[in-house]
Amino acid sequence: MRLLVTGGCGFIGANYLYYLFETDPDCVVVNLDKLTYAGNLLSVTPLEERHGVKHGDGRYVFAHGDIADAELVTRLVEEHRIEAIVNFAAESHVDRSINDPTPFMTTNILGAQNLLQVARAMKLERIVHVSTDEVYGTLGPDGKFTEATPLAPNSPYSASKAAADLLCRAWFHTYNTPVVVTRCSNNYGPFQFPEKLIPLMITKAKADQPLPVYGDGQNVRDWIYVRDHCRGVDLALRKGTPGEAYNFGGNAEKTNIDVVKTILTALGKPESLITYVQDRPGHDRRYAMDYSLAERTLGFTPEYTFTRGIQETLTWYNQNEEWVASVHSGAYLAFMQQWYGSRI
Repeated sequence: MRLLVTGGCGFIGANYLYYLFETDPDCVVVNLDKLTYAGNLLSVTPLEERHGVKHGDGRYVFAHGDIADAELVTRLVEEHRIEAIVNFAAESHVDRSINDPTPFMTTNILGAQNLLQVARAMKLERIVHVSTDEVYGTLGPDGKFTEATPLAPNSPYSASKAAADLLCRAWFHTYNTPVVVTRCSNNYGPFQFPEKLIPLMITKAKADQPLPVYGDGQNVRDWIYVRDHCRGVDLALRKGTPGEAYNFGGNAEKTNIDVVKTILTALGKPESLITYVQDRPGHDRRYAMDYSLAERTLGFTPEYTFTRGIQETLTWYNQNEEWVASVHSGAYLAFMQQWYGSRI
């Protein structure tokens, strides 16, 4: 399959690229990424070296650009004979969306709309739009989100993702565009930008710095190891029904404070490092995903327990301290300039 993967230098996108090249020996992939603060070419350098046009077997191409650039996306689809798009590109940090919603509207809505337009115009076989459980809003103490749960987003970020989900629905019903939507619970694993909960707590705990926990720490999330999510997205690409949405979860509901304490215990650090801070505005209380549709129709079940996944994550961060340090220092930005020169 010849794929355009957007946002492939981000956390989940990079993991998906590794999953693709490990599981599909015939895939050809164009990675289109705008390289905002969360896009890191260091994360995919081994792919460039093994599969890039200059350094490897030519099955991997990096393209620097914006998913909202119709001319660029159309040209990439034409030049590389793209058959399908998998869209990971998004502004995704809730706190940033509260401080400045504008980039979220531009990328998450207009960018998604442009990809749908190109997929329609070029008659692509499939477009997979990667969304989030946050579009459903918040749950009480019981129950789980299903694909039939009404969308009720509570942050600018989740509202922008919900808008894109509805555009996907409209493009399918109006134009018969073969789009599939995936919604997942909280991801964790290698290459995650350290503003998110788990990598933030790991790096601060290792440095013996205070660990900021919102509110009372009792907000509940269903955690999915990133490789499980990538496998789900790939199943949706290859086996999903156009017009459908699929939930993916990790079957691992945890309060935020339990996650933090698990990390402290694993690192041998004291709970006295925990510092409770003012809660985030509009902070959803609980998420939980019913993934029975994906299990029944795609064959998806999570392979990683939270215990196994968090240990894999801690091991990766211990073994990749140079990557972590480059992100904290901003040195990865200089690396991108050096590697790709004037193209960045």
